[in-house]
Amino acid sequence: MNYLSLTNKNLSEEHVCCAFSSKKYESGVMEKKKWIAERIEEGLVFYRLNERAKVFIEYLPAKRAWVPIQAPNYMYINCLWVSGKYQNGGHGAQLLDYCKQDAINRGMDGIVHLASKKKMPFLSDARFFEHQGFQVVDEAEPYFQLLALTWNEESEIPTFSKRRDCTEKEGIMIYYTAQCPFAVGVVTELQSVANRKGISFQTKKLTTQEEAQKSPAIWTTFSLFYNGDFITHEIWNETKLEKYLEKIEKECH
Repeated sequence: MNYLSLTNKNLSEEHVCCAFSSKKYESGVMEKKKWIAERIEEGLVFYRLNERAKVFIEYLPAKRAWVPIQAPNYMYINCLWVSGKYQNGGHGAQLLDYCKQDAINRGMDGIVHLASKKKMPFLSDARFFEHQGFQVVDEAEPYFQLLALTWNEESEIPTFSKRRDCTEKEGIMIYYTAQCPFAVGVVTELQSVANRKGISFQTKKLTTQEEAQKSPAIWTTFSLFYNGDFITHEIWNETKLEKYLEKIEKECH
């Protein structure tokens, strides 16, 4: 199969796989491309199938990762996505092997990735990575797992950083980055739901690696908190938020 690496020379003309079929997320895609362009200078790789398909891997050195982890001399996978008719065609293994060979060539000790205990939207199913030789090296509530593959037995075991508390203790608080077009595109819609319900709504767009690594969110791409408690990493639409708030209202009465 023919794959393609995105660079700052071809990024403006090429698609970034996710959200290319919806005008609703056009602004999110533009922000995503800007984010990628800046990260390429830091060693990020976006490698995809050279077709109009959602088949790609995005990774960068873990020391540059926008997640609260400690993984010296590891490569961190932001996203590995194979969807639709391309599933079960070996693309996931090929993309992962590309990342592995790149990490070895850069003199790294392994690869690290964030997944979940069970299959959930927007997070990798740990079973695929475990089948590829990854092991769970750390966990964080309520369902996050840090998976690692190493070829250096003397390397330091990756861990989650100490988790910080959400500073906003009333209403909805969302932390997000431009790393995902869907996250950028949905915030305004969710705010309209909160406004209708008369609920406080705040967001924090994480714009630097330091902000992301010090964030209360494990999944910094998108994390929703309510009254200071983590609720979900899933990028909810209006309907899901409405249902959640209705459930809360019933419990309070």
